[in-house]
Amino acid sequence: MGGRAVPPSRGGTGGAVPGGEDTAVPPGEQALFHAAVAGFEAGRDAVAQVRDDITFEDSPAPRRLAPFATALAATAYRDGVEAGTGRLVLLYDPDGQQGWTGVFRFVAQVHAEVEPEMAADPLLGEVGWSWLTDALDLHAPGYSAPSGTVTRVITEGFGAKQDEPPANGFELRASWCPGDEADLAGDVAAWCDLIAAAAGLPAQPPGTRALRPGRRGPR
Repeated sequence: MGGRAVPPSRGGTGGAVPGGEDTAVPPGEQALFHAAVAGFEAGRDAVAQVRDDITFEDSPAPRRLAPFATALAATAYRDGVEAGTGRLVLLYDPDGQQGWTGVFRFVAQVHAEVEPEMAADPLLGEVGWSWLTDALDLHAPGYSAPSGTVTRVITEGFGAKQDEPPANGFELRASWCPGDEADLAGDVAAWCDLIAAAAGLPAQPPGTRALRPGRRGPR
C-alpha cells in the first residue's frame, strides 16, 4: 500500500504517522480519519468521567499496519496500586485490508497480573475472551471479524532475582472491525471494560464480567 502521512491527532491519542514519503493525503480520507479520531477520543473522555481507577496517556501510533493510525494507552489501579495495563490502536485504510469488513479496525492489548490458581485455570482463555466479547456486545453491537489470543505468562527469577516470587500474568491481544464507523466511542468503552475485568476492578454495567478483589478466578 502507498505510504501517507497526516498531522498528529488531537488530545490524548498518539497521532497518525504512517510510513513512506508521500504526504499528499486526499482531503476526504483525512477528514474521515479525523472524524473517527474524534469518536475515539470521545470514548476515552466518557470513561474518564465515570472512572477514576483507569488513567489514559499518549501512545505512539504504529507506522506500518495501515496508512492511518492512532493509539491510546491505559493503566488500571486497584486500591491505588497498578493492576493492569492496555493499549488500543485504531487503524484506517481507505482501501481496506484482507480480513477486514470495512476501512477501520481496532487492535487491542491488555495485560494484568493474576493469582497462580487463576493462571492455572483451564477456563482462563475462554473467560478472558468473553470479557471482550461481552463488553463489545454491550457497548459496540455490530462489531465484526473478531480475532485474538489469550496468553498465560509465568515469570520466574534467577541469579540475583532468585528470591523474587513468580509472577503470573494474563495477556489478551485482539482485533475487530467496528460496527458503526461513524461512532467509535463504544469500542473504546468495551476495551476499558476488558481492562477493568482483567485487573479485578468492580463490575461494570450488566453484560460484562469482572473479577473482584479477593476472588481472582474465572466465574
